[in-house]
Amino acid sequence: MSEEQLDCALDLMRRMPPPQIEDNLANLLDLVPDLTERLLSSVDQPLKVAHDKASGKDYLLCDYNRDGDSYRSPWSNQYDPPLRDGAAPSAELRAVEVEMNDAFNIYRDMYFEGGVSSVYCWDLEQGSWASVILIKKTQDYSKKGQPMKGTWDSIHVVEVTEGKKSSHYKLTSTVMLSIETETPTAGLVSLSGSLSRQAEQDAPADKNNTHVMNIGRMVEDLEIKMRTTIETIYFGKTKDIVNELRTIQGVKVLQQQKDAQKTIGASIK
Repeated sequence: MSEEQLDCALDLMRRMPPPQIEDNLANLLDLVPDLTERLLSSVDQPLKVAHDKASGKDYLLCDYNRDGDSYRSPWSNQYDPPLRDGAAPSAELRAVEVEMNDAFNIYRDMYFEGGVSSVYCWDLEQGSWASVILIKKTQDYSKKGQPMKGTWDSIHVVEVTEGKKSSHYKLTSTVMLSIETETPTAGLVSLSGSLSRQAEQDAPADKNNTHVMNIGRMVEDLEIKMRTTIETIYFGKTKDIVNELRTIQGVKVLQQQKDAQKTIGASIK
């Protein structure tokens, strides 16, 4: 019964408005408390920002750096609130985690020109490990007198299986986007949604092509494709629907334009 409940709960969450996902998830957990851990690890939520006092840097919170009620910072490797014997990567994997945080901090600055990024790694079975790359960018133009606010959350989970000649990489990426504007004429308009994609590849991991480089290229390529999909399909489709429902110009003007197009087309032939 628990598996059926989990499937129904996940199906329900996929149909809920993304801006209200935290409230809806909390209400759902009250109804089925036995599924708390599984739902928290399965449902992507908007990322939250915390401050690491030890390093003086911000970092992102998610289920992958949580142990109980404490969260581990990728910069100092310490839990807040302090937690004795909290989960942490091995020394070798911690070195990879530090390198990935530095690399994706540069990536975030190049593509997002701001925001916060965090990378967390954890050990799996022998010869395998995983990491999650988190990026959050929030822009609020309402402070500048323009009625526009937006948030972009990227969650990239990578599973790495190391081999003798090459390593296998499996990437699952989720992007959550929320845009909100409010004007006296249009009122409050909110547009939000999420998109998930997967990619897999085998690549050699050596001094010339490190794990960080291989993962970085995969994340970059897939995130660019997802951004293009959001822009051309989702925003484009929304615009088409709005234009079908209500035109900006009157019917008479549109008919004149069509007649002019027909005249030009006939003269060309």
